[in-house]
Amino acid sequence: MDSIDAALSGVGERLRAVRRGRHRTLAQVAEATGISASTLSRLESGQRRPTLELLLSLSIEYAIPLDELVGAPATGDPRVHVRPVRRDGRIILPLSRGTTGVMAYKQIIQGRDAPATPTPRAHPGYEWLYVLSGRLRLVLGDRDMILEPGEPAEFDTRTPHWFSAAGPDPVEMLALFGPEGQRVHVSAPGDTIVETG
Repeated sequence: MDSIDAALSGVGERLRAVRRGRHRTLAQVAEATGISASTLSRLESGQRRPTLELLLSLSIEYAIPLDELVGAPATGDPRVHVRPVRRDGRIILPLSRGTTGVMAYKQIIQGRDAPATPTPRAHPGYEWLYVLSGRLRLVLGDRDMILEPGEPAEFDTRTPHWFSAAGPDPVEMLALFGPEGQRVHVSAPGDTIVETG
């Protein structure tokens, strides 16, 4: 029981670090999850013991594995055990461990029979996308473009942006997101550089 209490004692700090790393307010997370802002605040301050229901909702919202939120002990297995998250017609597969720094994801976006109405959003950070298959529609500021398989894009996420499948076929893509403004550049075939900017 002591090990469970020890693991749960650090949940609040991890929840706060993840939320701040995503540049989200308590009100934004409350709206997205249906958990009240006061409950979220008490969870982060350690005044409320986390329940599985609350942690699962936050794990899905932040797209990180539940065991990272609770600080589960390492198993010694170096593999990243991917737990897909389903959100807004997408399957998001976190490919990296940790809750800060550059985060890697694979996304599968459902195809569309009719064009979607873009709803661009802006937030701090930097994103790099690479289309594996399908055709990706990317709206970036006042530009509306189609990315084909094998095409990358990178942009400052403070520019309003939105992406979706460009047609009826699903899109598979890789995404790297740096919440602190880290940038990823493909400088030559096979060379990828991550820099802090």
